[in-house]
Amino acid sequence: MALTLEKIPGQEEKLILNMGPQHPSTHGVLRLVLELDGETITRATYDIGYLHTGIEKTCESLTYSQVITLTDRVDYLAPLSNNLCYCLAVEKLLGLDAAIPPRAQYLRVLLTELTRLNSHLVWLGTHAIDMGAMSVLLYCFREREEILKIFEFVSGQRMMTSYFRIGGLAVEPPLGWEKRVEKFIRIFPAKLDEYEALLTRNPIWLKRTQGVGIFSSEDCLAWAVSGPILRASGIAWDLRKARPYSGYEKFDFEIPTRTEGDVYARYQVRMAEMRESLKIVRQALEGMPEGPVKADAPKIVLPDREKMKTQMEALIYHFKIITEGFHPPVGEAYQAIESPRGELGFYVVSDGSPKPFRVHMRTPSFANLQVLPKMIEGSLLSDAVACIGSIDIVLGEIDR
Repeated sequence: MALTLEKIPGQEEKLILNMGPQHPSTHGVLRLVLELDGETITRATYDIGYLHTGIEKTCESLTYSQVITLTDRVDYLAPLSNNLCYCLAVEKLLGLDAAIPPRAQYLRVLLTELTRLNSHLVWLGTHAIDMGAMSVLLYCFREREEILKIFEFVSGQRMMTSYFRIGGLAVEPPLGWEKRVEKFIRIFPAKLDEYEALLTRNPIWLKRTQGVGIFSSEDCLAWAVSGPILRASGIAWDLRKARPYSGYEKFDFEIPTRTEGDVYARYQVRMAEMRESLKIVRQALEGMPEGPVKADAPKIVLPDREKMKTQMEALIYHFKIITEGFHPPVGEAYQAIESPRGELGFYVVSDGSPKPFRVHMRTPSFANLQVLPKMIEGSLLSDAVACIGSIDIVLGEIDR
């Protein structure tokens, strides 16, 4: 933090505080410029762009399949959610969305919900340690490690998986993956109880979160807020229910909501969401259909490795897709999903070439961050830390 005293004409001296971009409680390279009157924030502005990667522009120089590796790095806490949204957008562009096999759909849902759990665990651990609850961080990362082991076992990578592909999945999961998921969903409910025993009725936690950073449902609608912030203000909007994709209409789950709209309500919503994600994972595992994990589209989807090695036609398709890519029809498509942070959307434009003409991402962190000044102005400096954590931003989404 950097402190300066600034004389504003006609006013008393104000303290200008640079919070970030190195400050750990800004959850990444976010810089806040706070104007303070004592301990009270009278004005707040944010400065973004320190993590700028130019991912959207880089997509234009890659084939459609190669872009998947970039989507991992937008929201690096929920890479499979990014994979899914982009693949759904391109599949819509290709008219391939109805050809995705049921097994691939169920596996996508299962792994995306594990990704939601992974992301929420990082949020809970970092949000808690921001306010002094160090034990919760250690416990959350203990369970997150088990999820990352599942991702590594299934895809070969812990974080940047690139496992979802246009037309389905990269490969069939290896034998034994179901037992690993079963073991995790069997132990995780007790771990959630453990987190809540530490925080939910903790007097220090209540003092730091209740009545802090209140954001009304009207403000949420006016500022295009989505995700847990919106649901914590009383609006039951979740794209998995409102506009189902990947077969979510087949799953039984609730949309947790609260009406208080404060930091504590956002905490309660995300804790309840983890329990609902657990229900979805269990249903997907129990109802997992048999069959292929790739659509039957030889000119778009890579053939199985065995076919590629034994059939000349499959080898030719493999060579053409890898070296040249495929050519979607001229057009555009937009697809949105419910990521752990809210509405994530991919807008893809095709000019008929094997590389996208334009890729634009509607990321929830970018939209949700804009409410921070309104949320913290008039609050104490310590409340700013609680509010930032409750928004659950990822700077990769903001600075893409």
